[in-house]
Amino acid sequence: MSKTKRTRMEVQGTAVALVSKNRRDYISLTDIARHKDAKRTDYLISNWLRNRNTIEFLGIWERLNNPGFNPIEFDGIRKQAGLNSFILTAKRWIDSTGAIGLMSSTGRYGGTYAHKDIAFEFASWVSVEFKLFLIKEFQRLKDEENDRLKLDWNLQRTLAKINYRIHTDAIKETLIPPTVTPAQANLVYASEADLLNVALFGQTARQWRDAHPDAEGNVRDHATLEQLVVLTNLESLNSVLVRQGLPAPERLLKLNEIAISQMRTLLTEPNLKRLKS
Repeated sequence: MSKTKRTRMEVQGTAVALVSKNRRDYISLTDIARHKDAKRTDYLISNWLRNRNTIEFLGIWERLNNPGFNPIEFDGIRKQAGLNSFILTAKRWIDSTGAIGLMSSTGRYGGTYAHKDIAFEFASWVSVEFKLFLIKEFQRLKDEENDRLKLDWNLQRTLAKINYRIHTDAIKETLIPPTVTPAQANLVYASEADLLNVALFGQTARQWRDAHPDAEGNVRDHATLEQLVVLTNLESLNSVLVRQGLPAPERLLKLNEIAISQMRTLLTEPNLKRLKS
């Protein structure tokens, strides 16, 4: 199930809703239209949609972004554009062509929404000045969101590094004899790191790399926030198990069981969801 995040922007005294869904940002056309005429928002949107240039733009956008777009239905709509009797609503456009660039709904958060590319076009039709302010406010919100995500990420990476030091110290004290060479020690560290990788990700670092030859970084660089939280816990727990003298196979089973349990808990934890929102 996709997660939907709702935000509001204040643009020249008009509250404009922003919805993020399936990694796409949709802006309320209803709110943009309200800036021009609060009593005729649906009329303004429909009037814009029936414009031939608008239909051409929407068709190009869908072809570039939507594999399920219906070109046959699109051609039928395009041929009708320009006729006095031609009327096009967002719902008809979506139902007929399978479009994903527009969303239409009723209820508390109802109205017509459009992908930001399309919403900016509509805003330009309403008011060029309003469009510029809308873009500026949208970018400000996205910059704030990116800064917050970087902070969360850096915090978890720092915790992971601290726990990694505790983890490697335990390995050095317990598993590595004093006479081994640095190269041999590195092999032991790599083995223990992969033990955690298998417990949490179900694969070693090499297996992940073979499956993602074009990806940058390693399996941990692509971990989710929940996985990083569990990883810090597994490193601490493994250091305890190492000191207790448990063989690697037994530790792997215990750590995998703990990883499954903690991931299930974190994925349903509302406080962590708010941290990511």
